[in-house]
Amino acid sequence: MGQFVTMKDEATVGTTRRIYAALKAQILDGTYGAEALLPSTRALAAELGVSRTTVTAAYEQLLSEGYLESRQGARSRVARLADRQGSASSAASGRPASQGHREEGRAADVRLSRLGAALRDGPVWVPPTSAAVIADFRYGDLSATDFPEQAWRQAVNTALRRRRPRLAYEHPAGCSSLRAALQAYLWRARGLRCEPDQIVVVNGSQQGLDLAARVLVDPGDRVAMEDPGYVMARRVFAAAGAEVVPVAVDAEGLRTDVLERVEDARLAYVTPSHQFPLGSVLAARRRQELLAWSRRTGAYVLEDDYDGEYRYDIRPIPPLQTMAQAENVLYLGTISKSLSPMLRLGYLVVPPPLFPAFAAAKQLIDRHSPVLEQEALAVMIAGGAYERHIRKSRRNNGRRREALLTALKAELGDAVTISGADAGLHVVVWFERLQKTEESALIARARAVGIGLYPVSPLYAETDAGHRPDRAGIVMGYASLDEAEILRGVAALAEVLRSWGDRADDRVTRV
Repeated sequence: MGQFVTMKDEATVGTTRRIYAALKAQILDGTYGAEALLPSTRALAAELGVSRTTVTAAYEQLLSEGYLESRQGARSRVARLADRQGSASSAASGRPASQGHREEGRAADVRLSRLGAALRDGPVWVPPTSAAVIADFRYGDLSATDFPEQAWRQAVNTALRRRRPRLAYEHPAGCSSLRAALQAYLWRARGLRCEPDQIVVVNGSQQGLDLAARVLVDPGDRVAMEDPGYVMARRVFAAAGAEVVPVAVDAEGLRTDVLERVEDARLAYVTPSHQFPLGSVLAARRRQELLAWSRRTGAYVLEDDYDGEYRYDIRPIPPLQTMAQAENVLYLGTISKSLSPMLRLGYLVVPPPLFPAFAAAKQLIDRHSPVLEQEALAVMIAGGAYERHIRKSRRNNGRRREALLTALKAELGDAVTISGADAGLHVVVWFERLQKTEESALIARARAVGIGLYPVSPLYAETDAGHRPDRAGIVMGYASLDEAEILRGVAALAEVLRSWGDRADDRVTRV
């Protein structure tokens, strides 16, 4: 028969907890030293004005946790604790013990793995809290109004209605329905032929990068990477213990003549269809040279097609994996730029011999990606809703892109040079009359008036490399803004430049 807890009982429990917490704190800060006698339960109860039962319950909790020792017929004593010496030395120095522990913790060496040590001093990226109230041109974001809420809701409901005989772990490479849907989609949209057993579903492209580093790269190995390039890819490879070798890019993409001089590389990371961030397309001749280098050296090529859905003035670029002699190419795709970066779904297409290792690595990391989202995406792809959404998003972002280019031309004219505008969801804007050393000041001045701008400099591994332009540059994303916000933002940016010191007239002239 159950018991009912009265308000009086609840008050007693709360009092017991407060007594327990107070005594524990005094033991830990050295007020009660090792083997010190605590007041008897009767005496402490009288002092606090509570029942002896309440105090006894607090003592019993401390006994069970090892803070007290009890002997038959004697008062409870404080047990010897591992940090008692530190508390005693703190007391001798005149400092509170808790402060001493904090200072010693900061001073002591923290024991970390090689990976932990590599990551400890690096920045943890979080979405910046922009003060922008006019326009925030942060790249990588999408407009919430573009998300296909109805289609996604229907897909999720369809996935939920499917009856399962049991709730069980899924295949680590992803559910079969999504891998089959992706196989058909990649053939239609990219001309990429593959088998479902080459596809590994991952939690966004970032996990795909991490898997590639874990499976293909040992500490000390060399990884060739475009410069400038994706910072989070660079950090993944560096954290794996690799030596990241920057390779310059130009108007035709990765400079394969420079790559030829990279010896003993195990992997090359490239964005050939829309180089991040500069936007160049890897020329056909260089694609062939890259694949020839891969075959000759035995190195793998990781092709990141991060925004392949968005092509405007150019036709879709076939992936490297569609070319001859591409047996060492891994293809990385994501829905972060098509549906939402919040869904955390992406996929790797790996050469058949690599599939078992990648599937096993995925299983060790997190078993598999969330199944409901996988099945919902499979429903969208198989039913055509995903590609209808992409076509609509392409039109919407095409209008945003046109608004940005028109505004930059009208407001800034020849004071800026724009690169990477043919595809994707961002452009790089170079300021012809600002030195690269003025990049931070430009961003700070813009933010002060409500414009979010983001520098290109951190995307260069070697900021003083000869291929880095000696001009201020920013990466301007437009996919999260409406056309009116874009126009207001660029107009406000032009005003910032015009009002910037005595050289304002030299920086920008209204067209």
